[in-house]
Amino acid sequence: MKKSFLLISAVIFMTGCTVPDKENIENINRQEINSSISGESEKSPESGYIPLNYDNQIGLWLPYMDFEEYMYGKTEQEYRSAVSEILERASENDINTIYFHAHPNGDAYYNSEIFPKGIFYDGDYDPLEIITETAHDMGISVHAWINPYRMQTTEQMEKISDDFIVKQWIAENNPMVKVVGNRYYLNPAYDEVTELICSTAGEILDNYNVDGLHIDDYFYPSTEFEFDREAFETESGDINDWRRENINHMVSSLYETVKSRDMNLKFGISPQGNIDIDYNNQYADVERWTSVTGYCDYIVPQLYFGFQNAVCPFEETLHRWENLVSESDVSLIVGLASYKQGKYDQWAGASGENEWIDNDDVIERQVELVKSSTADGYAFYE
Repeated sequence: MKKSFLLISAVIFMTGCTVPDKENIENINRQEINSSISGESEKSPESGYIPLNYDNQIGLWLPYMDFEEYMYGKTEQEYRSAVSEILERASENDINTIYFHAHPNGDAYYNSEIFPKGIFYDGDYDPLEIITETAHDMGISVHAWINPYRMQTTEQMEKISDDFIVKQWIAENNPMVKVVGNRYYLNPAYDEVTELICSTAGEILDNYNVDGLHIDDYFYPSTEFEFDREAFETESGDINDWRRENINHMVSSLYETVKSRDMNLKFGISPQGNIDIDYNNQYADVERWTSVTGYCDYIVPQLYFGFQNAVCPFEETLHRWENLVSESDVSLIVGLASYKQGKYDQWAGASGENEWIDNDDVIERQVELVKSSTADGYAFYE
């Protein structure tokens, strides 16, 4: 495995971090929660499953890029063994929540009637079902991680069945799908797109005992006017505000979709860490999402910066996010870039480009700082 569990182990040993015990699992009083959101307030009693979530998340992303190593070409038993090894190491290092990449590129790493299989999913077993069952046996929470707008590359799309709804939209030259670079993206301007995204979430939530839904930082893929010109021509006002409202609508719709299944399920968002870029370039209004009820339960900004980063030094950026959620019920989980340890950081500017090479304790110090902050946990991207 390419996971740097030794690094995480050292971090946790040196910072004295421990897994919350079972008594610390969130016990939400459903009678006190507003049950008017989108119909049902919880899953039917017949499901028999109560979502497992922790007050203080110690998270780990399991991205699809690593699936080639332990899923592609593997038998069910080989996949089960690999998953058990990953989760055992995670549990030993006090990870209590994983974000499993179920829908990264207009595809599915689960049994889907909406999307084709992911490029690294060639078996006849169900990866999401297996990892969910295995994680729960270890007391680890599982959040299904989806990318709402990102689709296949143009080359990959040519090989996909015409039964795929997005492939049909492309054949119709429908503006609900656009090409940026060599990849297709759904256009946030259309209600049909939001409905498809919510159907994606619903398919997962209705068929798997996941504990939450998780999205990351792929929002608007372009700031160019031409990207959504057709839709905006019928609108008025500022295009930037309009785009932010399009994303707000998708995020709130996903939140409602999650809560309509079970109020105990969690919905989390992991935007990139620069608040200004979120707002101005990706049209992600993180301030609204963390200050107004109905957008998310937790937020995991990707603070993939060193202390010496020229634009977003870690400590200063952490405090900005703390201030953002200071009057909020939204939990702040800090995303940490353990993958950068020992590597050159080309985006850090002259002051920070060698920080991760010259200092072997960057992550350790960041965990210490997070623990002394008002944040509710942290998560590792490796």
